[in-house]
Amino acid sequence: MNFDFKETATAALVLFAVIDIIGSIPLIISLRQRVGHIQSEKASVVAGIIMIVFVFLGERILHLIGIDVSSFAVAGSLVLFALALEMVLGVHIFKDEVPQSAAVFPLAFPLIAGAGSLTTILSLRAEYHAINIVTAIVLNMIFVFVVLKSSQRIERFLGSNGINIIRKIFGVVLLAISIKLFATNAGGLID
Repeated sequence: MNFDFKETATAALVLFAVIDIIGSIPLIISLRQRVGHIQSEKASVVAGIIMIVFVFLGERILHLIGIDVSSFAVAGSLVLFALALEMVLGVHIFKDEVPQSAAVFPLAFPLIAGAGSLTTILSLRAEYHAINIVTAIVLNMIFVFVVLKSSQRIERFLGSNGINIIRKIFGVVLLAISIKLFATNAGGLID
């Protein structure tokens, strides 16, 4: 079975840093305000399924449809960039597309199971056993579920001004992450 606690812990911490659900709280609150309700269970389960499938079939799926990992990461970075601009500038780039629920898009994908986490999974797959990565994903999805479920309490605690300040700060952080993801992978597109 090849279960290794150290591998699982390392993979869980790496994924936790990449998913950055804590840093996404302002975006989650913003999405909830826009669509009214976030289906925490559905978002967590869908994101978990996407990531687990990617553990086993990620590279094959991308190669099957003719997309390399760099192109996938660049596309994801552009979506993250647009979401970050919404947070920083207070504009609504996705305003024409107001879903009834934000569970699948943009929450489960690309925010939680986005280009960053999926490319990280491909990297982890090269070094760790699948069972350890899957366990790390499940642990992260439990934490994501708790944060999503608590978003209203977090919003009440922070208040309107606190949320606006945090939204701007984390918007800039998300911009930086998207630019780094773009810069890291854009060179692979030129080859």
